[in-house]
Amino acid sequence: MVQLKNKIPMAICYDFDGTLAPGNMQEYGFIELLGMTPRSFWEASNRMGQEQKADGILAYMKKMKEESEKHSLPFTKEEFKKYAEQVVLFAGVSDWFLRINAYAETKGVALEHYIISSGLKEMVEGTRIAPYFKEIFASSFMYDEKGIACWPGLVVNYTNKTQFLYRINKGCLDVSDNESVNRHMNDADKPMPFEHIIYIGDGDTDIPSMKTVKREGGHTIAVYQEDIPNRREKVKGLLGIDRADVIAPADYRTGKPIDIFVKGIIDKIVADVHLKKMQETLNQ
Repeated sequence: MVQLKNKIPMAICYDFDGTLAPGNMQEYGFIELLGMTPRSFWEASNRMGQEQKADGILAYMKKMKEESEKHSLPFTKEEFKKYAEQVVLFAGVSDWFLRINAYAETKGVALEHYIISSGLKEMVEGTRIAPYFKEIFASSFMYDEKGIACWPGLVVNYTNKTQFLYRINKGCLDVSDNESVNRHMNDADKPMPFEHIIYIGDGDTDIPSMKTVKREGGHTIAVYQEDIPNRREKVKGLLGIDRADVIAPADYRTGKPIDIFVKGIIDKIVADVHLKKMQETLNQ
């Protein structure tokens, strides 16, 4: 086999809620302290968004701030991270990154991990798996001089999730830099080819991202929580052209479908890169 001088770049992009952890991250501690149920909180948030003709993500962020003020709860980055310590992860997620990175390393692949989520960046940063992500693209707040969240800083919804895929593709990871991500770049110069990207999500809000990754030659996985009735059938609707390659239980343990399929994609990417290099060598 033709030997490559450098490692092959590859990225896995994850939604968070329902993909790496059950439910929504706000349901771990925060909503409970409000004396609300998850259902009542989200119904109120959705109703606010509908009445105000507002983006659903902005609506839940405003609802969080309003309810925190009403109940005199600290609304700071430190508190968000404390709530995140309670987040329960799906089976195998805790050691998934070490295991899959080790496998990629044996194949000569430099594997990076990214979050692209409508949830709160500050909460994802508080989880024990946060150190494994090269970048966390998620909704976030701006903070005043007292460290209190005062205004939305970034909103990540189902449509604008796709911009972060292009940022990864071009290596433009600073969300405040709009110039670089929109600047023309030849495909050969892009540090993370779409063909080397896997997107993992769990629902309809991930469809634009899945379509983008698939259209550009990448790979997609739709996951579902096994203990939710009919969830598999609903997620099965994501299969098809320009959506999910496969559906699988949200179980990241060794030997489970996600583990097997991702390793298969790594092997395929490596084989494709070596084949392309061989063709270039033979045709010189």
